[in-house]
Amino acid sequence: MAQSTSSSASGAARVGVQKFGRFLSGMVMPNIGAFIAWGLITALFIPTGWIPNEYLAKLVDPMIKYLLPLLIGYTGGTMVHKQRGGVIGALVTMGVIIGTDIPMFLGAMAVGPGAAWVLKQFDRAVEGKIKSGFEMLVNNFSLGIIGGVLVLIAYSIVGRIIEAVTNVLSSGVEFLVHHHLIPLVNILIEPAKVLFLNNAINHGVLSPIAIEQAQTAGKSILFMLESNPGPGLGILLAYMIVGRGSARQSAPGAAIIHFFGGIHEIYFPYILMNPRLILAAMAGGVTGTFTFSLLNAGLVGPPSPGSIIAYLAMAPRGEILPVLSGVITAAIVSFVVAALLLKTSKKTEEDQDDLEEATKRMKDMKAAGTPAAAAAAAAEGAKAATAPSASTAEGQKSKDEVHKIVFACDAGMGSSAMGASILRKKMKAAGSPIEVTNTAISDIPSDADIVVTHKTLTDRARGVAPQAEHISIDNFLKSPEYDELVERLK
Repeated sequence: MAQSTSSSASGAARVGVQKFGRFLSGMVMPNIGAFIAWGLITALFIPTGWIPNEYLAKLVDPMIKYLLPLLIGYTGGTMVHKQRGGVIGALVTMGVIIGTDIPMFLGAMAVGPGAAWVLKQFDRAVEGKIKSGFEMLVNNFSLGIIGGVLVLIAYSIVGRIIEAVTNVLSSGVEFLVHHHLIPLVNILIEPAKVLFLNNAINHGVLSPIAIEQAQTAGKSILFMLESNPGPGLGILLAYMIVGRGSARQSAPGAAIIHFFGGIHEIYFPYILMNPRLILAAMAGGVTGTFTFSLLNAGLVGPPSPGSIIAYLAMAPRGEILPVLSGVITAAIVSFVVAALLLKTSKKTEEDQDDLEEATKRMKDMKAAGTPAAAAAAAAEGAKAATAPSASTAEGQKSKDEVHKIVFACDAGMGSSAMGASILRKKMKAAGSPIEVTNTAISDIPSDADIVVTHKTLTDRARGVAPQAEHISIDNFLKSPEYDELVERLK
């Protein structure tokens, strides 16, 4: 009983952290295209850019000071209170922008959803109490008055607090960089990534600070701490050469998708199969960042997705070699460590009887395991399929009840898009009319009949869509559940 309670608490804590991380990254991810546009304009037209142009370079400063923070503030507001929340979020974000001299990304992430929450509480308080015909008057003036007051507060107080916090964080980063300690951050980043906090770390924490640093220095190493594709590439190469079974067969395709497509989630299941490989990711990450630091490498904007193509596009003029050096050294070290661990491991992915034991060991390493029931279901699914993936069959729907299948992941753009594409092709080949789509977990539609997620995200998905059948898998690229589902729904 005590063990079950502890496991449930661990699962609840993991879900809570993932939700908070998703909320942070959710303010940035929808606007990544605008960030990339700013990064490309910066890389091309600033005085040290690829094509220096004084006239076009005038776009850089207004975009980073006004456009990007306003987009974040608006998006954060809509996440809390839809369009009204977005309007007041952007309005109050303007207060922190004007009240400071630095780009207010952290400020936008604070006041955007905060202002929307205040307005939401007011709307709830007056709901059903407004006389007929006065709804528009109350809605407009309430937003204007509340927004106006919050703008004054943001301009006079909040902006200065955020600026002080930003200066402290920037000073800490500079200290780590100058003392060559920044590589140690990867010891924390790599395990957190495997728990599907990669988008939260990169876009919710590192990118806002990195963009401000890039404005003054022209580049930032922080853009490369989480997004370096080298560690994941090394692990997948090790599986290709010394791995066994289905993992070895699927590793080449995963390596291409990871390195060129930038979908890092594709290699997480390979670590979850053998949790000791997190040491390879950490070693590769530390080595890559040390190389970046040693060669004074940096990027001018966020490389999203974390593809080698995005890395080259965001590299400053004349600094492609230092950028590539960090990626290559990370891949080499990660490959060597992963190969040694795979070679010396007494367990393989075919050892299905040890899957539950491996899951417990993974929970101890990362302090974020799965609930006991999910672990038991995973073990049963793995034994039945003789593969390193697991499905949850509870609440299974009949063929006539299924009209929409939704793949969900943290951001709704990476691994879920890939899995949906694979299953969609299989369904089409089988002549099935069932719709297959992908989305972020927080945006799972209410009409989803089946939801497919990685097993570490299934608890969150159940909370969002309790009415759906949930299928948990280990590998979006190659999972026996796909064929079983197609056969069941033909």
